[in-house]
Amino acid sequence: MSPSPSPGVVVDSVARSFGSVHAVRDASLEAPAGQVTALIGPNGSGKTTLLLMLASLLRPDAGTISIAGFDPVTQTEEVRARLGWMPDVLGSWNVLTVRSALETTGRLYRMTAAQSSRRASELIELVGLGPIADQPARVLSRGQKQKLSLARALVHDPEVLLLDEPASGLDPVARNDLQLLIRDLAARGTTVLISSHVLAELDEIADRAVYLEAGVTASADRVAAAQGTERPWRIRARDLPGLGGALVAAGVHPDDIRTDRDELIVPVAGEDAAAELLTRLVRAGVAISTFAPALGDLEHTFQGLARDTHRPTGSTR
Repeated sequence: MSPSPSPGVVVDSVARSFGSVHAVRDASLEAPAGQVTALIGPNGSGKTTLLLMLASLLRPDAGTISIAGFDPVTQTEEVRARLGWMPDVLGSWNVLTVRSALETTGRLYRMTAAQSSRRASELIELVGLGPIADQPARVLSRGQKQKLSLARALVHDPEVLLLDEPASGLDPVARNDLQLLIRDLAARGTTVLISSHVLAELDEIADRAVYLEAGVTASADRVAAAQGTERPWRIRARDLPGLGGALVAAGVHPDDIRTDRDELIVPVAGEDAAAELLTRLVRAGVAISTFAPALGDLEHTFQGLARDTHRPTGSTR
């Protein structure tokens, strides 16, 4: 009989304070195996504190956590054997080469010298550190250190991968390679939970998202309401003045039309409304070359939640 799939990450009503500072108040989430789950929130929302608790580096004051079926508080060794943790900044052994750092990490996970050497070579190729594999870590750039940090998190082929700002310092090509690698890991059954401020990139790779505000995970109802708010759409046509006139004729108020270089931006309430607007423009004979949301799904939802949070009490708008 084949083993049952990993339950991934399950967080239930978790809280953590530092004196009078309530970093995480009430966080609940699930990150299933084989999927990429985005953890999204503004600075100070408790994302890093939550990730530290998932990584077994902080003990929650309340609530429960399960990592691949194990409790990081009472079953720490089992969790760490199954967990890959890439923090925003991971210190490196400056005197060790990239290869030696990975081999040493492998030995810490109880691999033999031969196993750790073989795994180091695999990871050096996987993350693109071949040209500097035998250089000391002290000469690495920020982006190269991020690649090394990711490789260290993958040394023991973890079931669950926690990533905190993994693309920080990476160039565009390296960012694209990282996205492909994360999707490949998820396709092979790895649970991936990733926190990043670059929501456009998360839109490319995330299967689902969890939103954290002031230490509390946003409810499904609030997320759905935020997703249903108006979103700006970019529209480009050969005849920009003609496009503006057609938009007004289609029912868009002139004050809601904004010009951005060679495009017009208008608010649209949902996919059905967008489809109807596009149909009207085409029927009006406008040659449309671009018609797309100006914000990705995750950023639109994030901004909708932020507007709702800062709305004055009693307001119905």
